[in-house]
Amino acid sequence: MQFRAILCSIVIMSFGLAGCIGNDSESSGPCDDGTVDILTYDILALSEDMVNQFTTESGYCVNFIYEDDAGSILDKMMLTKNSPVADLMIGLDNTYLQTALANDLLEETNYVNNAGYQNITEAALEPYSGSMAVPFDMGPVCLNYDERFVDDENVSTPTSLWNLTEDEWRGKLTFPSPVTSSPGRAFLVATIDYFENDDDTETNAFDWWQAITDNDAIFTSGWTESYETHYTGGYGEYTDGYIGDAHLTVSYCQSPGVEAFYAGNYTHSTSIVLPKTTFQQVEYTGIISGAQDVDAAEAFIAYLLSNEVNSNMPVNNLMYSVLKDQTLPETDGYRYHSDIPEENTDIEISRINEEMSTWLQNWQTATD
Repeated sequence: MQFRAILCSIVIMSFGLAGCIGNDSESSGPCDDGTVDILTYDILALSEDMVNQFTTESGYCVNFIYEDDAGSILDKMMLTKNSPVADLMIGLDNTYLQTALANDLLEETNYVNNAGYQNITEAALEPYSGSMAVPFDMGPVCLNYDERFVDDENVSTPTSLWNLTEDEWRGKLTFPSPVTSSPGRAFLVATIDYFENDDDTETNAFDWWQAITDNDAIFTSGWTESYETHYTGGYGEYTDGYIGDAHLTVSYCQSPGVEAFYAGNYTHSTSIVLPKTTFQQVEYTGIISGAQDVDAAEAFIAYLLSNEVNSNMPVNNLMYSVLKDQTLPETDGYRYHSDIPEENTDIEISRINEEMSTWLQNWQTATD
């Protein structure tokens, strides 16, 4: 999820903090037991300090093989199925996991047998609770909007997704493509569920996507371009290439809290948590089928799920921990500005896998 990588870059430039690894990297330190190769994207929690601590405790060094996002991770796993390039995957979410399982890209981990799921929250286990992948973080995907636009222009806060097709929102919406973006993909699933359960039996999600296309919505290839370049409610105004022509986008319900956390409890971004418009994204780690060093992969899974590491996900990865009795910090308005969804989308990952190809085709037709 690129929100974490981009925001961490902003923090580094502004305050000189360390903790983000941006390129393929091997940790320093003693490698008495070998090296674990990890296929992932630029996840903030996998910082140099975190990795070096793992090496010190376990004797395994770590080599990261970076892809752009969850979709790219899946593509790499598919292309290298007969000759895997890594031992461990970190970063597939619950819109991609079932595809990996259906194609036998993951093998069983002993973490479930050794540690069990007794310390992991039910919300993290709801999409998948088997032994082929383990959740390590989560967060609800939802619409974010700039409160200044609503207040200054006397615009009504949306109470239905159909409100976004009205003239006052014309040209003011930006959406990351579900074809190339995991938050975009998650929100597409949310719209499927929302319109299957509304009172209008004459229209569906793709009628809505067509309507917002006709309302001059801006579509981008990924979250970064939508949130950083077009959205007026976030940190994008401090970055190069900022356009600032959209007042609503897709991000996470805790994104306004993150904005406040890094800005001294100030944000003008907030979220929309209408029932069925939010999607609880869960991200997973799992051992890749044919892994060369399963023991090293198991050790890293256990470390990633340890209380020491996972309880700090809200700060280190800008997502919720999957451990029980953990929540967002109250510091600088993080928790206060992070809305809790009323009712998340409820579509099983098996259906997502079966119908995603058709949904994407229909989405492309509607937004063409």
